[in-house]
Amino acid sequence: MPKQSTNMSGLQCLASENIWFDKQRYDEAERCFYEGANGPSTEQRQVKTALQQGKGRQHKRQHRNSSSHAGGDQELVSRMKSLELENQNLHKVVKEMRAALQKLESRVGMLEKSPASAAVPCVKAAPVKQVENGDDDDDDIDLFGSDDEDEEATRLKQERIDAYAAKKSKKPALIAKSSILLDVKPWDDETDMAKLEECVRSVQMDGLLWGASKLVPVGYGIKKLQINCVVEDDKVGTDILEEEITKFEDYIQSVDVAAFNKI
Repeated sequence: MPKQSTNMSGLQCLASENIWFDKQRYDEAERCFYEGANGPSTEQRQVKTALQQGKGRQHKRQHRNSSSHAGGDQELVSRMKSLELENQNLHKVVKEMRAALQKLESRVGMLEKSPASAAVPCVKAAPVKQVENGDDDDDDIDLFGSDDEDEEATRLKQERIDAYAAKKSKKPALIAKSSILLDVKPWDDETDMAKLEECVRSVQMDGLLWGASKLVPVGYGIKKLQINCVVEDDKVGTDILEEEITKFEDYIQSVDVAAFNKI
């Protein structure tokens, strides 16, 4: 019995002790005790430094935000002041325009109320000179002019017109002339070109003057006659000239105008 009681008391003591069941807590307490005695560990120092740096950065950010807010407030205040100044200036301009409009309306009203006779300026009649010498001077005044003077002016005018016409008639009139280059073609290569040119130059008209000529090869031994002439436009035309030249049917096949120039 005594042995059993001893064993029971030991079990009861062990049941009341819990140090081995809470060993982790006791180890943590021991570590904290030694850290308090020897100072914080390196990890705690790094954590503390990181916390301090984070607080410093947060403080700087707050300072920057406060400064930016202050700058924005100043800019807003300056803009408000400028808007107020512009508003004041606009009020002044509107006030001046209203005053000018009222003056203009008053002047228009006065002009409308005034009579029409006041708007038209009075024109004073020129004074009429009275003849002091009496009725005898009325005979000397010619109200309608003299017929002799009109005839003299008409005669002088007619003389000037006649003199101008005579002077103009003495000037030689300009005669319009043209230079024509003709291509005269024969029938074949056996045509006598000298006789052909003689026939062409035999055409004579008032206002026609023949010039230089030459033979131009056409092909297959055939040559055409190129001849120049000067004509007066009012007297000689190209149609009449071609008609007169083509009358020589034995030598001439056709006549063409190669060039036509006004002189």
